[in-house]
Amino acid sequence: MTENEWSDWIAVDEEAFGNAVPPHRAELFKGTTEFDRSLGAFEDDLLVGVTAVCSFTMTVPGGPIPVGGVTAVGVLPSHRRRGILSALMTRQLNDLHERGEAVAALYASEAAIYGRFGYGRAADNLFFDIPTRGSTFAPSAPVDPALRLRVVRPAEARATFEKIFEAALDGRPGLYARTPARWDGVLSDHEADQGSAGPLRAVVVEDDGGPRGYALFRIKPGVTAHDVPDSELRLKELFGLDPAAYALLWRHLLDRDLVARVRAAQRPADDPLIHLLAEPRRLNAGWLDDLWVRIVDVERALPARRYSAPVDVVIDVEDALCPWNAGRLRLTADGSGARCVPTDEPADLTLPVSALGAAYLGGRPLTPLQAAGVVRESRAGAVRELSVAMAWEPAPWAGLVF
Repeated sequence: MTENEWSDWIAVDEEAFGNAVPPHRAELFKGTTEFDRSLGAFEDDLLVGVTAVCSFTMTVPGGPIPVGGVTAVGVLPSHRRRGILSALMTRQLNDLHERGEAVAALYASEAAIYGRFGYGRAADNLFFDIPTRGSTFAPSAPVDPALRLRVVRPAEARATFEKIFEAALDGRPGLYARTPARWDGVLSDHEADQGSAGPLRAVVVEDDGGPRGYALFRIKPGVTAHDVPDSELRLKELFGLDPAAYALLWRHLLDRDLVARVRAAQRPADDPLIHLLAEPRRLNAGWLDDLWVRIVDVERALPARRYSAPVDVVIDVEDALCPWNAGRLRLTADGSGARCVPTDEPADLTLPVSALGAAYLGGRPLTPLQAAGVVRESRAGAVRELSVAMAWEPAPWAGLVF
């Protein structure tokens, strides 16, 4: 794909997802697009399918690695069921392998699609719908008298947000480094971004040593039929670098005047807010999938991360789309590092590559997949051994759809 085909790309995107792409959003999207990493499927001169990859540095257990962020996957509704998506995804996997990227990740528009291409559900997120009345914190909630809040204009405080985010980046698997173009999207405040919820707002928590956290949000104003304040605060993102800063940011959101409820989407599955509220049922929490991960090169991907416990297993990997992955590998890991090499030894367990992707960021145990018949064990205890070793805290979460 080339920049000259951009208007056709947007047309496919709008048809595939059933959404209009406002001009300013198209420009933001273009700013994050790597045209040399995009693919198009054509019928004569008609563009009928697209996909692209973003070059990311993503945190995995133990540190950052290069990851291919798969995005903008779409096929014209008139051309479904013709193998176009399969051809694009297969070509993309080969391209990732040739570039030496051992791991790919994506957000799925439909959860049923990507398992057949070897992606596994690697991270979850929560959404909250919190009535501010009754949102009292537990007595154990941390308080630091040295912290203070400062209301800021988002566009003017960008450097502060970037500094805080960079400090948080290595602490959670799934978070990925943001380019300037990505930050442009986070802070975009066009009228189409606002909808009925008004301008983007922000608050920073800091002490004498500097900023310790921030929250970005919008407020949809409202009153009941009896003129009782009924505004809704919609959280965009929140990062705190320590427990007290995190708690103070949430307390500020829940205490905003005239706000009756706080809605927060795409929060981590282990969000500390669960333990801050005196009555956690007030979260009205729901559970969704977050990142899906595909191991493009098992032999390189498994040693690229750290392990929580020693492990020595022979795994038989099933991978119909990436034949270089299929076969038996011996994974050994301890505190000094990990090795993964081909072997002729008998397998201790057999699993599809999607199961390895699901477990890769440390948030998905393998034992439930064994109970579901997805992972099969040849040596007693092998699945549990690998599952414990691959587990990691905190839970994986990307925090921002790409």
